[in-house]
Amino acid sequence: MKHILFISGLFLALSVLSPVSATSLLPISLQQLSTRASVIIYAEVISNETKKDAQSGHIATFTEFKIIDLIKGDAGSTHTIKQLGGYDKTSNTRVHIHGVPAFQTGKQYVVFLPEESSLGFCSPLGLHQGSFPVFTNNLEKIVSNGRRLTGQHVVKTAEQRINAVQVPLAVRADKPSQSRLHDFINTVRAYNTP
Repeated sequence: MKHILFISGLFLALSVLSPVSATSLLPISLQQLSTRASVIIYAEVISNETKKDAQSGHIATFTEFKIIDLIKGDAGSTHTIKQLGGYDKTSNTRVHIHGVPAFQTGKQYVVFLPEESSLGFCSPLGLHQGSFPVFTNNLEKIVSNGRRLTGQHVVKTAEQRINAVQVPLAVRADKPSQSRLHDFINTVRAYNTP
């Protein structure tokens, strides 16, 4: 009997102490990202700073963007976001939150941002789904976060079907996860036109 109680207790302790490593998010379409975001920017990362956040007490990464094109919302010439996690050199502490995108200094992105939380945190909508790295291919700026950009229109209710906006997005036939930056930005703006 003691053996069974010991094994049951050990199993319970292990199940409570096991780290959870998966984050599951429902897919968010480009239309949903575009209409739900409070701020949408095309910007270049000029700095990343990870430190203990005075407001929350947690390790946070502060990413400062230089705005190239303000697509939606209000922002100055620069915009800083605070995300949970990162590596704090001062305390030699690393906090990894699965799905929270990391931004590289000197790289360009199109980022879809919600309103800040009460503690000032603001990760992209849908975490990695709301972050689109920009790169150059054959002298052309391309945007892609690895997800398919076409056929994403998930409309559930009759009212949503009536109000749904179908905006074509020019993508490469051989790479449906990529679009020209200019076409991508124009599509996002069209979703926000009344």
